[in-house]
Amino acid sequence: MTAPADRPRIHHLDIAVADLARSERFYTQALAPLGLRLLDRHANPRGGVTLGYGVPPDPLLWLRSDAPTSLRVHVAFVAGDRAQVDAFHRAAVAAGGIDHGPPGDRPRYGDGYYAAFVLDPDGHNIEAVWRRDGGGDGDPAGATGRTGPGIRV
Repeated sequence: MTAPADRPRIHHLDIAVADLARSERFYTQALAPLGLRLLDRHANPRGGVTLGYGVPPDPLLWLRSDAPTSLRVHVAFVAGDRAQVDAFHRAAVAAGGIDHGPPGDRPRYGDGYYAAFVLDPDGHNIEAVWRRDGGGDGDPAGATGRTGPGIRV
């Protein structure tokens, strides 16, 4: 069974963070230009709290405060156009993120690959990407034509 073409190929991603309040401020501001917002907050059975970001009704990115934070991840969110990539970068840096690659073309990742990278408060590499061919969701051929908020890991 394959996922429908209009759905992200990843159901969700779970990231451990050291300071949930700091991460909430960062992600709420950084992801807003991409149309992703805080959708869920709940206590974990093992202690701590989990926050869920996404497009209603489904959280796509979960931040949790009850797990070790030693693993660093790279998450790439699909942007609808270059302007959203630029807005993501500005918002993420304004929210305290560290510039890890300003908005620009990245030909080494493919023709029409436009992206920006920011390190979040825990050192995770957060990217916004738009591809001219519509394949920004990680589909190299652009077959899905998906351009809305999504995730690529």
